Amino acid sequence: MTIAFENRALSPYTGWTREHWERTADHLLLAVRPYASPGRGLINLPGARPSRSGPRSDGLEGYARTWLLAALRVAGANGDDPHGHLDHYAQGLASGTQHPLPTGELTPSHPDAWPLTTHVRQALVESASIALGLRLTRPWLWDKLDDRTRRRAVDWLLPALRPSPVDNNWWLFGLTVAGFLQDVGIETDRAAATVERALERIDQWYLGDGWYSDGPNRSFDHYNAWALHFYPVLHAHLGGDQDLLDRYGPRLHAQLDAHTRLFGSDGAPLPYGRSLTYRFAAAAAPWLGALTGHTPLTPGATRRLASGTLKYFLDRPDNRGATDANGLLTLGWHGPYPPVIQHYSGPASPYWAAKGYLGLLLPPDHPAWTAVEEPLPAETEDAAITLGPPNMLIQSTAADGLVRLHNHGSNHHLDGAPDEDPCYSRFAYSTATGPTSTGTPDNHFALLSQGGPTTRGPAAPLGHGPGWAASLSEPRPGPPGVRIVSVTLAHGRAELRAHLVIGATPGTPVRQTGWATTPGRTAQLHPVHGYTAGVCQLAAESTLFGPASDIQALHGATSTESSLFVALASLTAEPDPGPVHALADIQVTGHTIQVTWQNGTTCRLVLDSTPPTVHTSPTGRTQDM
Repeated sequence: MTIAFENRALSPYTGWTREHWERTADHLLLAVRPYASPGRGLINLPGARPSRSGPRSDGLEGYARTWLLAALRVAGANGDDPHGHLDHYAQGLASGTQHPLPTGELTPSHPDAWPLTTHVRQALVESASIALGLRLTRPWLWDKLDDRTRRRAVDWLLPALRPSPVDNNWWLFGLTVAGFLQDVGIETDRAAATVERALERIDQWYLGDGWYSDGPNRSFDHYNAWALHFYPVLHAHLGGDQDLLDRYGPRLHAQLDAHTRLFGSDGAPLPYGRSLTYRFAAAAAPWLGALTGHTPLTPGATRRLASGTLKYFLDRPDNRGATDANGLLTLGWHGPYPPVIQHYSGPASPYWAAKGYLGLLLPPDHPAWTAVEEPLPAETEDAAITLGPPNMLIQSTAADGLVRLHNHGSNHHLDGAPDEDPCYSRFAYSTATGPTSTGTPDNHFALLSQGGPTTRGPAAPLGHGPGWAASLSEPRPGPPGVRIVSVTLAHGRAELRAHLVIGATPGTPVRQTGWATTPGRTAQLHPVHGYTAGVCQLAAESTLFGPASDIQALHGATSTESSLFVALASLTAEPDPGPVHALADIQVTGHTIQVTWQNGTTCRLVLDSTPPTVHTSPTGRTQDM
């Protein structure tokens, strides 16, 4: 994608400026125009894989999500619209609401009609983008529409004020519609009640330190930043509601302390969770922090993060960007990648990446656009940061700019089903590797039987502290009563992975796998205790990042009712890294693990059926605490 000239004085890390953001937005918007329906009410993007909601819903999604991008582009330019984006979408608004239909299927008689939110649930999702776009562009579009078109649009939006049919971040779609209706003075009492009800619901899932669960199920991922924070904080900002902003802004600030650590030095956001195809939507929360003042980032670091992420997907040196030959965003990560696409995703779903363009609402003279870029946290020093409420651990290394996330408390198991989602249930994820979705699972510990390896099962948090996190799980399918206590200790690029298997029959085989790497990355796995053989290589499948090399694995077997397995792992982009076993001296006695890292820091880890304890000393002397 030819974009604009780089400015390395202003942006020494990315070279990108506001002009790059404006031009890429225009490129993306102009690329979808040939796929609009006759009256522009639907944008029917090509693709052999429709969503479960049907082609008409997919066409509405194409309209709504690209409309949000157009609204951010025009509002950010204070109404300047040389490409006629507003006229294009205003025509679609009129034709889409003229004869709305209950079905999600296309009918020749009404090629532009939108499905009703009362009959097609996905339409409720899209109503939020439509309403937010109308709110952002009100002086230049809504206020100039004829009364009939406005009435039809309101009639289509109003059912979104009902209680959410899905008990997760969907509550915030009604809030977003309500915010627009409050602005234009329509059904204001009902709208206010919708806002209050939505906020009361998500408050029940707020666990502190900026972390919401996406529903009552300990589901933590990037939705936390650009959905659960995005809608309430932006609503408060656009409405000038200082009380709400004082309530939800500090939560965003706290979340950004963690969120901004989940980006690699190459701009890659950490691919963990569902809907990964939304890609640079991950930049929305840092922009929102700059917009409202609730951010720990300096202006230069904010733009460095956001521009790095956008560039990572749209301007790759390997020509494996997020757009195809026609300039359309694909269902995947770099290029198309069907294994990580959800059943609700259709050809236009990736355009929720539009949220990442929120920074265009900042005026051109805002420090986030004029300050010199500053480095990301992953580029400044090695870190092992514990995330309390989700019980996860962020590990980053400045030498190669890689970020890893160790999961000991987030789940996405539905209705107790034995299957696990590879984008949630692995023990570790990184900004340079994608989880294997078929074949050998990466970063996995399993019991082995004739039926194959067990899945992890939901991870119950057992505790965390500086540089470590622990969880308890019950492998599935497995013998009743079997439990696994798991702990990760991180230091530099080294990861100590310990698993205490409780209640398994002696002689039960176990397997630990390592990272599924792609070229330019080196993965290492070393047996420390409990494994009976050296490292073996297992065939790997393709990943989000492309074809993976073989996955390293360790094998062993339980010997008693409580058997301990310990390994050292490493993932690095450093050239010719030394062996991982040289990074630590480890002694195992019973269920106690004594670790001395290269810099002299010493840890004592004690595992049993109760929550593990970890004691650390930076002096080289182990201290009981």
